[in-house]
Amino acid sequence: MAPSSPIPLPPSLEGQTFAHRGSRWLVYANFVKLPHTLFALPFALVGVVLASYRAPVTWPMVGWIVLAFTCARFAAMGFNRIVDREIDARNPRTKQREIPSGMLRVTEAVVAVAIASLLFVYAAWRLNPLCAVLSPVALGWVFFYSYTKRFTRWCHLVLGVGMSIAPVGGYLAVTGAWSRPWWMLVALALAVATWGGGFDVLYALQDVAFDKSQRLYSLPVAFGERRALGIARLLHLTTVICLTLVGAATFAGTHAGSFYALGVAIAAGLLVYEHSLVRADDFSRLDAAFFMMNGIISITFFVCVLTERLMHRAIGLYAVWSFGA
Repeated sequence: MAPSSPIPLPPSLEGQTFAHRGSRWLVYANFVKLPHTLFALPFALVGVVLASYRAPVTWPMVGWIVLAFTCARFAAMGFNRIVDREIDARNPRTKQREIPSGMLRVTEAVVAVAIASLLFVYAAWRLNPLCAVLSPVALGWVFFYSYTKRFTRWCHLVLGVGMSIAPVGGYLAVTGAWSRPWWMLVALALAVATWGGGFDVLYALQDVAFDKSQRLYSLPVAFGERRALGIARLLHLTTVICLTLVGAATFAGTHAGSFYALGVAIAAGLLVYEHSLVRADDFSRLDAAFFMMNGIISITFFVCVLTERLMHRAIGLYAVWSFGA
C-alpha cells in the first residue's frame, strides 16, 4: 500500500519565535531565530573544554569565544534571511518572517549583518592570530551556504560543515594550534557536521512540495521523504561514531572518560528518540524533533564533557594536595 500524503506543518509551527509587541530587540531575535543558538553554542564550548586539557582557559577568553560565536551565527542567519527573502515570501510556512512581512527592512538587516560580521572578526582577533586569519574564511563559508539550495541537493552538509566550525574554533581559540592527535579535531568537526546536516534533512521534509515548485534542491526532493529519512539516520549514526572517536583520542591510556561516554550514550539515545518522532507520512511532531531534541542533545553532551573535565581537575588537585601533605 502506498504511503499516505505527508501531513504539512501549519505556519504557526515554524516555532521558536517571541511575541515582540513592538520591541525591536525581539524583532531582531526572531530574525535570526535566537533560541536556535542552543544548538551549536554548547558544541563550541565542548571544543573549549577539550582544549583545556592542553592549554589554560580564562574567563575573558570564554567571553570572547561566546561573543565570536554569537556574532558569527547572527551574521550567518541574517545573511540567509536576506538572500532568501523572496523565496520566504512565496512559502506559506515562512512568509511571516521579518523581512517578507515588512517588520524589518532589508537595509536594517544588511546593517545588522555587517555589524555582527565586524564584531566576529574583532572577537577572533582578540583571541589569537590563527583565529583572526581564519575568521573571514569561516564567514565566507557560512554565507556561501545560503546559495547552495539553488544548485545542490547536498546543501544540508554545507550547513553541517558551517556548524562544525564552532567546536573547531573553540578549540583553536584556546590552543592556537591543531589537536594532537591531528584526527581528533577532524572527528569532532565531522560529528557536528553530520549532526547538523542530519537534522537539517529532517527540517527540509516540511518543504518538499514547495521546493519542487520553486526548483530548489534538497535531499528529500532528490530522493523522496523515506530515503531522506534513511540518509538522516545514517548521518546521525556517523555523529555517534565520531563522538566516540573523539573520546578515544582524548582519554586514550587513562582511566578517565566515564562522563564523556555517558554524554555520547545520552546523545545516541536522544537521536534515536528524535527519529522516532518523524515518519515519512507524518511530520506533525517535526518541530519537537528539530528544536527540543537537538537543544537537549547539545546541552546534555556539553554538561557531560564539562563534568568529566571538572572531575579530572578535582582528582589532579587532590593528588597534588595528597603528595604535598
